[in-house]
Amino acid sequence: MAQTSTGTAVVTLPSDTQILITRELDAPRHLVYRAYTTPDLVKRWWSGDRGEVTSAEIDLRVGGSWRYVMTANGGFEVAFHGVFREIVPNERIVGTEVFEGTPDGEAVNTVTFTEQDGRTTLTMLVQHSCVEHRDAHINSGMEGGMQEAMDHLEQLAVSLA
Repeated sequence: MAQTSTGTAVVTLPSDTQILITRELDAPRHLVYRAYTTPDLVKRWWSGDRGEVTSAEIDLRVGGSWRYVMTANGGFEVAFHGVFREIVPNERIVGTEVFEGTPDGEAVNTVTFTEQDGRTTLTMLVQHSCVEHRDAHINSGMEGGMQEAMDHLEQLAVSLA
């Protein structure tokens, strides 16, 4: 039986412009990847406990775009979008990410899915253009929501087995 690992994502700052997020999930990587890249499944985990994803659009191809819109529990809407730069199915996704509230703060995310013994380590390296954007990202309260989202991602991936 799967053992979920609630709130165990580790956030580090490898450089002045980077955020590194690492989380082990108790599901094989093809299921984690599926949950991470399928719009109807993204809607079920991406907002954590912070609201409801009202739109998840994913054109999963190099040059394709993605956009997620969430109505937060406070009733306000937040949206993020980006463009895929590299896709290796079940292994790696590289793409841009823009919080539409600060459109000049584009980051590049490199997400890897590594499986060992049926468990997947999801690693996300967020590369910002400057320390100010990295610090604004960290200071936005992103970690709490990200921990919740990763918990939901793991629960969903486990349920797909």
